[in-house]
Amino acid sequence: MKKITIIGSGFSALAASCYLAKQNFNVTILEKNPTIGGRARQLKKDGFTFDIGPTWYWMPDVFEKFFADFDKKPSDYYTLDKLNPAYEVYFDNLDSIKIPDNLAEILTIFEKEEAGSSKHLEHFLENAKFNYDVAIKDLVYRPGISITELITPVTIQKVNQFFSSIRTAVRKKIKNNRLQQIMEFPVLFLGAKPSNTPSFYSFMNYADFGLGTWHPKGGMYEVVKAMETLAIDLGVKIETQQNVEKIIVENGVVKSVVANGITIDSDFVLSGADYHHTETLLDEKYRGYTEKYWDSKIFAPSSLLFYVGFDKKINNVSHHTLFFDTDFDVHAKAIYDNPSWPDKPLFYASFPSITDISVAPSGQEAGIFLIPIAPGIKDTPAIREIYFQNIIKRFEKLTNQKVTENIIFKESFCVNDFVKDYNSYKGNAYGLANILTQTAFLRPKIISKKVKNLFFTGQLTVPGPGVPPSIISGKIVSDLIIKNINK
Repeated sequence: MKKITIIGSGFSALAASCYLAKQNFNVTILEKNPTIGGRARQLKKDGFTFDIGPTWYWMPDVFEKFFADFDKKPSDYYTLDKLNPAYEVYFDNLDSIKIPDNLAEILTIFEKEEAGSSKHLEHFLENAKFNYDVAIKDLVYRPGISITELITPVTIQKVNQFFSSIRTAVRKKIKNNRLQQIMEFPVLFLGAKPSNTPSFYSFMNYADFGLGTWHPKGGMYEVVKAMETLAIDLGVKIETQQNVEKIIVENGVVKSVVANGITIDSDFVLSGADYHHTETLLDEKYRGYTEKYWDSKIFAPSSLLFYVGFDKKINNVSHHTLFFDTDFDVHAKAIYDNPSWPDKPLFYASFPSITDISVAPSGQEAGIFLIPIAPGIKDTPAIREIYFQNIIKRFEKLTNQKVTENIIFKESFCVNDFVKDYNSYKGNAYGLANILTQTAFLRPKIISKKVKNLFFTGQLTVPGPGVPPSIISGKIVSDLIIKNINK
């Protein structure tokens, strides 16, 4: 039985462990933190439960496909609620738009905002669904080895979509700024500006309006626990507080890893940890990418996050609430063009206890606040506090209520924490931005370029950032490892 050591326990690593164990590999996961889940860990405090990382459950079909590969269903492990509204968006004129859980009502809202826009949205979503079927059912499961993976009879007909942007596609027909912002919002999950994201990625709009937004009861960490249960049932061994310090290579072939000073022999090594950090565990001659290479890449944002316990229920918000009361393009410049703290950032808030009474004490509210920021910028407690005060004052004004005096506690997580907890390059939160020059075969390779039997998975390689892509990445890499062993 071939032995494989997996570094990290995020979604991609857990997914890969299941597929490999199913193929009779002897699989061991080594996680440096006390709990598993990678960026999707959990915070519990004073009766409150927070997802530290991902809070959105989109593309339910990807989760269903993963569990179906093991003759299971998500419902075997957790309960899903479809959110209605899916989310709410506040603008700068003190009012909001709630996005319903069905297309018919969404079309009505669009038409009310801009006459004729519902017809344009229907046409846009027809194309978005086509792209979704092409991408999620085919292209994203390809290993990113060659440009030929993207060349199919279908994509050749749609090639113009790779050279035009989402922003161009959205704004071609729809002129209302509020509707434009709502339609451009989904691609932010890909870590790039709408103006730099190929219009082919409109499939994210179908994921939004077509498939809806869901919530696993108990939070996104329930998905981690489900995958952990499945992995253990398949024979995977999971060890926490195991800091991998070195990957040992002999004559160009991986031989072992060193964790907490102990050498662990391995026939294969798969890293679901930060790609850049993983390569620093290798002798320099075995690294596939230089520091200059990493420095030249366009990274998705980092985040300043706050986990807040309130002693009362919060009014005038939805489970997911976006605050677009400021200029996104100005904020985006501070992320991508001139990395710095933004003057007036957009932000997002999640109140899972609106949907799920299990995550907060009775009569109280769990709040998660997120500000997208540039990776690598200065991070101090004083800066974090300045920005919390910035957004909470705007939050109070926009939602017409006072909440500051109702804060029981708040915890924060930012650039320094992403580095410390996840060895994240420059403290990025979402990996590489999915722009044209960093798509598919142009991303860092799953198969090491210099070390035999060393593989990578996760958001810095294919298919890209996000929870569903990470699960798919685990499937892709396991297929490549199995193919490699069968050569």
